[in-house]
Amino acid sequence: MPPTAIFDIDGTLVDTNYQHALAWYRAFRQHGVVLPIWQIHRAIGIGSDRVVEMLAGEQIEQELGETLRAAEGPLYQEMIDEVEPMKDAHELLRDLKRSGHAVILASSAEEQEAEFYIGLLDAKEFVDGYTTSADVKESKPEPDIVNAAIDKAGGGPAVMIGDSTWDCKAATRAKLPSIGVLTGGFSEQELTEAGATIVFASVEHLREHLSTTNLQDTVSGRG
Repeated sequence: MPPTAIFDIDGTLVDTNYQHALAWYRAFRQHGVVLPIWQIHRAIGIGSDRVVEMLAGEQIEQELGETLRAAEGPLYQEMIDEVEPMKDAHELLRDLKRSGHAVILASSAEEQEAEFYIGLLDAKEFVDGYTTSADVKESKPEPDIVNAAIDKAGGGPAVMIGDSTWDCKAATRAKLPSIGVLTGGFSEQELTEAGATIVFASVEHLREHLSTTNLQDTVSGRG
């Protein structure tokens, strides 16, 4: 059986990373904590429960963690209508489904937000399942979300496709190969060091590659 294609959504299939970074920046700033946006970007893709301590330290997490997380969500929602799918994301999901792959979207967002992205991608008929925050106990880089996606697919071999180091680390901890794309703003070296077997410039580039090889050969180095 072809391996299941497990896709991160934010920053991989839809262009959201910089909106999230700006929303976190505004949330911190509202509460008197001013951080450089480039630094915030380094945390995008990790679980939101880990962002505050990673960026601002344990004391700020204890004092303001829940407040900042509660503020970031609505600030991001103010920008969600600006979110666009990555070029060829719809077509890549379609092609993989037609090639016999199960397609699972691995998201730790709330269900309503995950459904919004699936609608934005016009991909409902190509997606075999998706995860939400309800499926995860420990956030990335822990492997819970990847393991939940495998469960949604009914087990079997799988490949993770993501844009952040946190995606690749979660896949590695779940003992899965991963493919990186540069659409989230992380470098090829960073993604490779985090565990990516191969890195593509974009979803479009990955789709072009898969027109001449297959997903299993790509991650095994034969593509």
